[in-house]
Amino acid sequence: MFVVLALLALVSALVVPGLERRRRVVSRIAGLVLKCAGMTLAIRHEDRIPAGQCVIVSNHASYLDGPVFTAVLPPRFGFVIKREMSRVPLAGALLHRIGSQFVERTDRHRGGADARRVLRSATNGQSLMFFPEGTFVKEPGLLKFHTGAFAIAARARCPVVPAVIRGTRRALTSQSALLRPGPIEVEFLPPIIATETAPDKAAAELRDRARSAILRELDEPDATAELAPAVGSGL
Repeated sequence: MFVVLALLALVSALVVPGLERRRRVVSRIAGLVLKCAGMTLAIRHEDRIPAGQCVIVSNHASYLDGPVFTAVLPPRFGFVIKREMSRVPLAGALLHRIGSQFVERTDRHRGGADARRVLRSATNGQSLMFFPEGTFVKEPGLLKFHTGAFAIAARARCPVVPAVIRGTRRALTSQSALLRPGPIEVEFLPPIIATETAPDKAAAELRDRARSAILRELDEPDATAELAPAVGSGL
């Protein structure tokens, strides 16, 4: 059933005209996919998402995180995703059709061009969704945040909304292709606005404040804590 509905989402994205309409259709199918897979989805404090432009950032625990946020977020949001996903059969085509933006992580030159393209989208008023850890691992814990999402928010002068997703690490582990039924929860935290005015300082401030807010509410350890002495020593 999960595979059938996923294929239905792809077909719908290919034939439905208009980006916002495609996103609405795929969002509904994503919610149906989760329901048919035996997952109950709870959304907390959705009212904290501003009516205007913003950047949403969340912890990342599973390949299921993307479909969950697709089901949850309004259609004005586009996803910013690592470029490797664009080459995944079927999934890459679906992500393209719902307006996802892909960013190269290994090629510095191409990565810079991708970042400028995403920035243009943000300065044109596009609301964006990021997983600033950039990846996820098997073990629970919040990884280091990359600065890209926050640099874009700082330059677009829009708020950052931290979000916490719970339950997806258990529902679809990195070592399994089988879904485990159970509860999934998405909680939106209060929006953050930078107090710094210089873009670089504002980006660092937004990154640190958003990560701290997510870590406080996430029932997982700080995966960077053991690295703190090495960072402090300058090694």
